[in-house]
Amino acid sequence: MAGPTTARRGGAKSKKSVRPGSGGRAAPSRPAGRPAGKPAGKSPGRGPRRPGLRSGLPRGRRLVLWAVAAVLAGGAAGWALYGSGWLRATRVEVSGTRVLTPDEVRAAADVKLGGPLVSVDTDAIEERLRAALPRIESVNVERSWPHAVGLKVVERQPKAIVQDTSDSAKRGKFIEIDGAGVRFATVDQAPGGVPRLTVEPSATAEASLRRFGPERLEREGVRVAEALPADVRADTRVIRVRSYDSITLELAGDRTVVWGSGERGEAKARALTALLKAARGADHFDVSAPSAPAASGS
Repeated sequence: MAGPTTARRGGAKSKKSVRPGSGGRAAPSRPAGRPAGKPAGKSPGRGPRRPGLRSGLPRGRRLVLWAVAAVLAGGAAGWALYGSGWLRATRVEVSGTRVLTPDEVRAAADVKLGGPLVSVDTDAIEERLRAALPRIESVNVERSWPHAVGLKVVERQPKAIVQDTSDSAKRGKFIEIDGAGVRFATVDQAPGGVPRLTVEPSATAEASLRRFGPERLEREGVRVAEALPADVRADTRVIRVRSYDSITLELAGDRTVVWGSGERGEAKARALTALLKAARGADHFDVSAPSAPAASGS
């Protein structure tokens, strides 16, 4: 039996694609995946966005809240530093002392305890220590939270001593002098390993004394002591200054050293060290011209 004719097949297809009421026109095709009745270009589930609600609060109100929080935080910090008992100065810790005692340093510092640690005047403490204890070369005053004031002391080290002749009551005592020429302490006994400095202008050195003065000549003697290596300084008994350019050393074992002026101290110290090693039996050394040092004696 013959199948449907071509005209019948075409008529059947046309009947499926024609929408009723469209006047015989075919219905437009719909893109796959789009639900029926939803207009193009709009996302489902999102309404229009309202201005000023990105973080839930208007910008002006957020700024006010931040300002209030900052004021509260500052008030809490101020109360913790000044009003509470948590950060009070209750003790003074001393370190670095050698001759001075920690109690001497505490007494001179005169730190008022019990008050807020933040209000401790560190500059005033340093000034009091320097004025009361000349032996202190430097001091670092710092707050050690939560309750301590720290005093880190560096004491002056004597490079030479001079006999104290200021009055009869102090005769027999010695004045210690550091490497900068500062007289910082009077002691009853000469410290070991520190040379004694004497300024004894000779009759022919009056012009030098008038020109430089005894204080300047003393500083030149200290300048020599500072230039000496530690072991040679410990072996030096006397540094004798007769004029600006006539300084001699008296070492242990009746040995003498002609130093000359205080200039070129490092070069003279190196020359003397070499001579002491090379000429162990000598008792007279001359380093006034460090480029041509000399040694003599048995």
